[in-house]
Amino acid sequence: MRKLILLAHVSLDGFVAGKKGELDGFPSGEENLQFVCDLTKGADAALFGRNSYQLLESWWPTAGDAPNASAGVKFYSDWYNRAQKIVVSRTLADASLNNTIVVSTDIPNKISKIKEQPGGNILIFGSPATSRLLMKHNLIDDYWIFINSVTFGEGIPLFSEETGLTKFKLAAAHPPLPNGEVPLHYTR
Repeated sequence: MRKLILLAHVSLDGFVAGKKGELDGFPSGEENLQFVCDLTKGADAALFGRNSYQLLESWWPTAGDAPNASAGVKFYSDWYNRAQKIVVSRTLADASLNNTIVVSTDIPNKISKIKEQPGGNILIFGSPATSRLLMKHNLIDDYWIFINSVTFGEGIPLFSEETGLTKFKLAAAHPPLPNGEVPLHYTR
């Protein structure tokens, strides 16, 4: 069975974005991107909510073609273009989407069936509402939580009351990356 792995950047106060979805509070860096690129090596699919999909789709397909693209940007752009995309959305039509599945109904059951198909890991990027739904149905196997030394005060939480009590096991704690971000690997 394929593993469903969540990758989430989180503020110290537990938010994955500001209240309007803004991400500019999180620092970036080549080392951070390289870390994520290493995680993609065992994955052949990416899962998103509609907003995250549209955000990433607007940048990554051609990011690696830029003349000043770093090695990490080139690697991730290539992986993104090859990976199957799974988008959870009730409003996105799938007729014109290349290498993309749109799941709009019976989401937990359909994601469970996708996990049963042959293939590599499936990585979830961003997508807090979709992630909380999948958490509620115990469909996420691993969590890479990237703790950032910033607080938002308010915003979009990674966890909420709808996910209920969930116990995790710390599988690995990576030393801080150069920008201060700390990658923590948890399993259910």
